[in-house]
Amino acid sequence: MSKSDGIPGPAVRRLSLYLRQLESLLGQGKRTVSSRELGEALSLTDAQVRKDLAYFGQFGHPGIGYRVDELTVRIRRILGTDREWNVALIGAGNLGRALLCYRGFAKKGFNVIAVFDTDKKIVGTKIDLQEGLTVLPMSKLSEVVRTQNIRLGILAVPATAARQVADELVEAGVQGILNFAPVTLKNMTCPVAAVDLTVHLEQLSFQLAGGDNT
Repeated sequence: MSKSDGIPGPAVRRLSLYLRQLESLLGQGKRTVSSRELGEALSLTDAQVRKDLAYFGQFGHPGIGYRVDELTVRIRRILGTDREWNVALIGAGNLGRALLCYRGFAKKGFNVIAVFDTDKKIVGTKIDLQEGLTVLPMSKLSEVVRTQNIRLGILAVPATAARQVADELVEAGVQGILNFAPVTLKNMTCPVAAVDLTVHLEQLSFQLAGGDNT
C-alpha cells in the first residue's frame, strides 16, 4: 500500500503551497506560524490547513502553533524534496529548451542530467543553456537511465509521440513522469503528473469572458 493511499489529491497538492509559504517565512526570519496565518496567506481556512496537515501526522505545538523550520523540514521529507532526483528530459525542441532554462527544478533537487530526442539534426548537439549537456538518441535511454540512476522523466514531445515515449521511459526504469504533451496518458504503470498549458490559459480566458456562453 502506498503512503498516499487514502489521502485526497488536493491535500497533497496544497502541501507544495504550504512549503512555498513556509520557505518564504524562513527567509523573513519568522520562527512560528499559526494555521490561521498560513490559511490567510493562501486564501484557505485555518480548519483546512489543520485538516490537510493532519493527514500526514501531528505538527503543531500548543500555545505556539507550528515551528516554521520544523514544519518545513517535515513537509520537504513528505514531498521527497529533501533529497536529489535525477531527471531525464525527452524532447529538445522549443518547449524542452525552455524547461531547461527554469532553474527552479535544481533548487528543489530535481536535476535534469540527460536530454533525449529523435531528430537527427538535434541529436549530438550541445544545449547551450546547460553547458556540457549533449542531446542523446532514444536508443541510449535504457543505458543512461540505469547508469545514472534516473527515476523521473519529463515529456516535452508532440501528443502523437507521448504514449510511445512514456512507455519507453517506464520500460527503461523511470518511476514517475511529468507530462507536458497535450494528451492524457491512461493506464500507466507509474505515477503521471500532467501539465497542459493550454488548459490553464482556457481557464483564465473563461474567467475574463465571465463565463458568457450566449
